[in-house]
Amino acid sequence: MQAFPPRRTTSTITSLELRGITKRFPGVIANDTVNLSVHGGEIHALLGENGAGKSTLMKILYGLYQPDAGEVRINDQPVTISSPQDAIARGIGMIHQHFMLVPSLTVAENIALGLRSSRGLRLDLDRVSAEVQRLAELYGLRVDPKASIWQLSVGEQQRVEILKALYRGAELLVLDEPTAVITPQEVDDLFAMLRQMRTEGRALIFISHKLREVIALSDRVSVLRDGRLVGTFATAGKSRSDLARLMVGREVVAARADNSHPTEHAGSVALELHGISAQSDRNTPALHGVTLQVRAGEILGLAGVSGNGQRELAEVIAGLRPTSAGTIKLAGKELMGNPAERANAGISYIPEERMRDGAVLEFSVAENLILRNHTEAPFARGPLLDRSAVDQAGRDLIQRFNIKTPGPHTPLKSLSGGNIQKVIMARELSREPAVLVAAQPTRGVDIGATAAIHQLLIELRQRGGAILLISEDLDEILALADRIAVIHAGNIAAILPHAEATPERLGLLMAGVASEVT
Repeated sequence: MQAFPPRRTTSTITSLELRGITKRFPGVIANDTVNLSVHGGEIHALLGENGAGKSTLMKILYGLYQPDAGEVRINDQPVTISSPQDAIARGIGMIHQHFMLVPSLTVAENIALGLRSSRGLRLDLDRVSAEVQRLAELYGLRVDPKASIWQLSVGEQQRVEILKALYRGAELLVLDEPTAVITPQEVDDLFAMLRQMRTEGRALIFISHKLREVIALSDRVSVLRDGRLVGTFATAGKSRSDLARLMVGREVVAARADNSHPTEHAGSVALELHGISAQSDRNTPALHGVTLQVRAGEILGLAGVSGNGQRELAEVIAGLRPTSAGTIKLAGKELMGNPAERANAGISYIPEERMRDGAVLEFSVAENLILRNHTEAPFARGPLLDRSAVDQAGRDLIQRFNIKTPGPHTPLKSLSGGNIQKVIMARELSREPAVLVAAQPTRGVDIGATAAIHQLLIELRQRGGAILLISEDLDEILALADRIAVIHAGNIAAILPHAEATPERLGLLMAGVASEVT
């Protein structure tokens, strides 16, 4: 493939079919004779809970997995896709939820990466930049080809991923949770671009847990449940509750806090941050004099585009990251000490990276549920664990928090992402914390588990707990928060009562357009 591929004005993929796709892993059938058809000139949504088989099916389409049975057909001809290179060569592109870009390289260098230069050993980045600029103007994907990736916002990096796929001639594009980390204004721009691509005849597969977006954007929707295709339906006429019922096989009631009169239930200040500054992992300033208060019986939402200081702020409160300035008070007393001491003082923490920071995947479910208390009675018997006490506590919390697991001895790594998150929630909430810091508590979690987690947060709030909810999902923030703080570039741009917060206003603040907000 040359670094300057031929231009195409129309799509040559008129149809894609996955016929009878079956994929087995040890102990589980991820895809069970799945049939899926996608047409050129349509946006086709793919829905399903965690573990339903969506990712496996798309990895087969993109050549990352090989099916145990079934076939892929393009324009009614069977094809073999053995690798992502095969997929790209056949006009299939995939925009992953976690971008595949090299931060130190420029936009043009990332797009040309892996392609042969048409000038032999010499790079032809000038030609690449010219083609990138043409595509950017054609699709409204504003980005500077000479800018380094690390200089770009998350939304701009997503544009680079899309440009990279288009540059390689993608005629069928798979987008995995493309709106998870961008502002509402960027979502509008993205949808306009996807509709333009549909008009040109391209086929798009749109994977999202956000049912409102699925209904607004897609022409048809296919629903997977437990590895099987429930059905494919015209999106028109389907409601969010209809799609949720198809996904989980039962009625799903979204939890929503009563935040119409927040001052009536909010109590005294439970957590107070004053002038907090801290460094990032790269030893550059990440937080700049952050001042916040969270009251008992209140959910304070912290909204922002990924990478604006949310993770650093959560780690500062939990005692995992030092501050360079400022004070933290819990119930009026300055908070010091390590994470264990802060937990004992009444702070619980649900980390953003649950697999890395929130759980020990090799341990059992019961062991993970008592990690905070494993050195204390009744779980400790001298230097050893009291296994019967651990097992009993595990059974109690599994039942209380409706964790789907074969039993307390099951290795945590065997559970779905949503149930691993519920284990972490159960462990932290069972301590009845005075303050809960919940960072991205439902990221990558299906609609059923999301509703359950939201309900747990509401119940803690009703019991008088103070909750700092850090989320990049504005729907989640607006459904749960009494007040909403917006963080941008390590600063608190504004704090709004729920009644004054709209997606448009929050989006402008998240993008740093403070002058647009009165």
